[in-house]
Amino acid sequence: MTTMSETPVLDTLAAMTIDSIERCQMDENMLILTRIAALAAMDAPAISYLAHIGPAVEANVTANQLQDVLVAVAPIVGTARVMSAAGHIAEALGIAIAVADAEVQAQVQGGMGK
Repeated sequence: MTTMSETPVLDTLAAMTIDSIERCQMDENMLILTRIAALAAMDAPAISYLAHIGPAVEANVTANQLQDVLVAVAPIVGTARVMSAAGHIAEALGIAIAVADAEVQAQVQGGMGK
């Protein structure tokens, strides 16, 4: 029996992701690019892309690789989904930058209080 958590949905998603990674033979870079392609195909919201920013950075995914994935899937998923994906990716990056800026500001303000 599992223990109760305050974040059961996030815990389940994390467990599914870990299981998927453990069973997959792709390198980290290819895995993230494949997931980005799937998100584009599903017209996923920005929050879904946001969850992949950290792993993408860790896997050294480049902007050119990301663009190549969107170009590659465009004939399959269509222009509207690719443009939507590009917008959601930009939104996710904006959120990630805002969060990072807020963390830096908090650290600076915390350091000034010492």
